[in-house]
Amino acid sequence: MPTIRRLPEHLVNRIAAGEVVERPASALKELVENAVDAGATQVTVRIASGGLDLIEVTDDGCGMRPDEMALALERHATSKLPDEHIEMVSTLGFRGEALPSIGSVARLTIESRPRGADEGWKRVTDHGVVTEDGPAALPPGTRIRVEDLFGKVPARRKFLRTPRSEYAACQDVVRRLAMARPDIGFVLEHDGRRVIAVQPDEELASRVARLVARELAEDGVLIDSERGNAHLTGVAGLPTYNRGVADHQYLFVNGRPVKDRLLTGAVRGAYADMLARDRHAVLALFLSIPPEEVDVNVHPAKTEVRFRDPAFIRGFLVGALRHALEAAGQKSAQPPSANAMGNWQVEPAAPARSGEPAPSIGSLFAREYAPQRTSYPSGGGAGRVAEGAAAWRAYEADVMAQPSGRAEALSEEPDAAEEEALRYPLGVARGQISNTYIVAEAEDGLVIVDQHAAHERLVLERLKAAGAEEAMNRSQALLLPEVVELEEVACDALEEKLEDLARFGLVLERFGPGAMLVRAIPSVLRKSSAEALVRDVADDLAKNGDALLLGERLDLVLATMACHGSVRAGRTLSVAEMNALLREMEHTPRSGQCNHGRPTWVKLAHADIEKLFGRK
Repeated sequence: MPTIRRLPEHLVNRIAAGEVVERPASALKELVENAVDAGATQVTVRIASGGLDLIEVTDDGCGMRPDEMALALERHATSKLPDEHIEMVSTLGFRGEALPSIGSVARLTIESRPRGADEGWKRVTDHGVVTEDGPAALPPGTRIRVEDLFGKVPARRKFLRTPRSEYAACQDVVRRLAMARPDIGFVLEHDGRRVIAVQPDEELASRVARLVARELAEDGVLIDSERGNAHLTGVAGLPTYNRGVADHQYLFVNGRPVKDRLLTGAVRGAYADMLARDRHAVLALFLSIPPEEVDVNVHPAKTEVRFRDPAFIRGFLVGALRHALEAAGQKSAQPPSANAMGNWQVEPAAPARSGEPAPSIGSLFAREYAPQRTSYPSGGGAGRVAEGAAAWRAYEADVMAQPSGRAEALSEEPDAAEEEALRYPLGVARGQISNTYIVAEAEDGLVIVDQHAAHERLVLERLKAAGAEEAMNRSQALLLPEVVELEEVACDALEEKLEDLARFGLVLERFGPGAMLVRAIPSVLRKSSAEALVRDVADDLAKNGDALLLGERLDLVLATMACHGSVRAGRTLSVAEMNALLREMEHTPRSGQCNHGRPTWVKLAHADIEKLFGRK
């Protein structure tokens, strides 16, 4: 039998590097976090070939003396824990493993000069071996260079991705840390090209919009909520501003970027009845709680956390997000794209036939716009407009489409009531296109409403306000209780949540070590398979630590009921009905999007209309 022996120091560092330095982005994260913890106000990052050839981080922080620099390269040496209370840590890094681990698998150059010192100091380590140690000239602060990462560890190097993929990971690291600290300026250069440049002391909302998506400045809502000793800030995108993947969800706990299943599950729950299941919200959330309420020492990379009271944290996040989105009212993300605006340009549909004159500008205008205002109720002004439309049709009858809209009678002079209606956010109804879209005139532009999508949201909010959720959560007892066999761990998780599940209408009972007895299911899901439902809930508990899926299923049923109970596309509405729909939208929370995250209305501002006609 081989004898037990102590591993050599360089091998210990390489093993630790496998936990801390998985790829260039991991090393970059540790170095930038050290710069932030050093009190820097400006951090500059230079990388080459995605960080495979070079990573350089320069800061203007407190700097290190020569003796501190030598100690920093030893394992488990740190300045970030003043005492033994590790649960009270408030810095980004504290293990004291980053620098020795990186130095064991790369050529590491550290140059530093404390404030007030006459000169700096330089120390070079080549894969664990000190090769240079002496004075250096540099301004106060620290500069660290990492070159030839995994150069002498080919088994690790060959498993790295392409430079482009590694660069994307490095960019994401800098972006997240720059969002976490808007008081610090950040610069990122890749192969000599400046990619990120943000100034210090920037407002949080402005910093997030610059780093995530500029559209968030218009299509997002500010979050600022407190409950107990927890404080949540950030920017959340409107449901209509979403993505197909969840790569634009940035979550922070006490200034630390994290990827936590509980927090992502809370975000999903908050947007449950506002987004389709294959769409994801865009947001950046910053949660601040006392250090003793969260364990950040779960993983060496410190990207995972564990909360002392996860149910409170999830409820707080869901409530804060929903409250902010409801406060947005009927706001909807709807910037007119260049392609959509281009569709308004007048272009010939087909070339003129032989022997006939080319279409005139007047005929083209008639073809494009007359179908929207061709059938009118009786009225003096409307009659004159109708006669004009008929004249255009006679002039170009062979290329005119049949009318597909209806409009309100136009009076000679708008009365006081109409002028007042124009001041409403969604204006006053003027007509209906294809019996599907309501056209309204507001003081600041032209509004087009999808009548089915809008009414769908209104019906859903009415169902909720009327207590439909409580009615839906009633149980449907099974004639014969059904036994569902599961793993013992899954049964234990379900048993802990029996009371919570019963509130949703799912009544379970433990039936031996590896089985659950289903006595009742929610009445609205009575046609579902009880076994499939229990297995899905068990999987959801294992993934998120809470019974989220069942609640989302009930929300989905509510949304389906609202969809079937709303005004369908193709139904003709009177002017009074149109205006009633607009007024209710203005007083209904989240009426800017339907239950699937699509916008319920769009607006063409006066300035955009003037651009269409070359007035601006």
